[in-house]
Amino acid sequence: MADGHQSNGHEQVPSRSRRRFPGISSRAYEHPADRSALVALRKLSGFDTVFKALSGLLPERSLRLLFLSDSVRVSDRQFAHLNDMLRDACYILDLEKVPPMYVNQDPNPNAMCIGLDEPIIVVTTGLVELLDEEEMRAVVGHEVGHALSGHSVYRTVLLFLTSLAVRVAWIPLGNLAIMAIVTALREWFRKSELSADRAGLLVGQDLTASMRGLMKIAGGNHLHEMNVDAFLEQADEYEAGGDLRDSVLKIMNVLPRSHPFTTVRAAELKKWAASRDYQRIMDGHYPRRDEDKDTSVRDSWRESASSYATHVRTSKDPLMKLVNDIAGGAGDLGGRVRRGFGGFGSPQPGPKGGRDGSEGPGGPEGPGDASDGGPEGPRPRD
Repeated sequence: MADGHQSNGHEQVPSRSRRRFPGISSRAYEHPADRSALVALRKLSGFDTVFKALSGLLPERSLRLLFLSDSVRVSDRQFAHLNDMLRDACYILDLEKVPPMYVNQDPNPNAMCIGLDEPIIVVTTGLVELLDEEEMRAVVGHEVGHALSGHSVYRTVLLFLTSLAVRVAWIPLGNLAIMAIVTALREWFRKSELSADRAGLLVGQDLTASMRGLMKIAGGNHLHEMNVDAFLEQADEYEAGGDLRDSVLKIMNVLPRSHPFTTVRAAELKKWAASRDYQRIMDGHYPRRDEDKDTSVRDSWRESASSYATHVRTSKDPLMKLVNDIAGGAGDLGGRVRRGFGGFGSPQPGPKGGRDGSEGPGGPEGPGDASDGGPEGPRPRD
């Protein structure tokens, strides 16, 4: 099965051999922040029992009936090429039970893995029509990665809580409490999407196809008009550009999202593909599922903290640079903040001609500086 398949009614691709990972643990590809939370939850006594008890309150049964009645279930008789990819992905990641998969009529390209007792995978017709064989293989691997990690449980809870927050919006404290949980779950789930992208790469084992798929999700089926290098340059510009205001706007823009932005996902996946961790997995050296019970929660949290610290230390984002400066005990903090918000105003020209030829009190750090509340006041950026 891992030797690849000829497509049925789709673009023909050459059959090729791909590596299989017997007994692989999802810890092998999970983002550190995602992995630490999952390890901690798996260690909680009775956690699975509690969530299964909640299944009666959640709309899971309703969702299953909805997809069964109003979507097309993938099998060897319906969407056979997707069925081959699904079975192939489960074989490569050694997932014993193949989850049900449905194709739902929706022009928006999307896919998800939901369910508490048993995960189900749903892909839209917009996605099936948008992607070629190898790009779709990475997406199916992405969803199987969600299933192997157990992310479907938390996505289902997130869907339920988001719906509940809308219903109790008229209760101020109740809504705030639920939205706090939703915000935390969304941050967790954004990291889980990075984990699943890595699983998709392990299944497809074609970084170029994974990049193409992300570009198509962002810009549609116009590959002849797009370029991978230029697309990744957007991610770099997004991270490094602007001032502290832009950093705050980035945070505000991403908070309501369950997925990271597409250019960010592409950059993160390329970085992981070039890492030693990925190469070790491809060489057959990876954590095994039967070792999950022995995993240290403390070590997992330490790796997560280290990952965030590395991100802050290496980030080009203005806010992250400021945080790094504060952590490093940088002096002249006020000046650094003012420079970070440099777009708020321009320094007023002051009288010159001092004996040493320096600027007078109306110079950049004098009282005429608009950022200090000078007479001109804040000026919007161009």
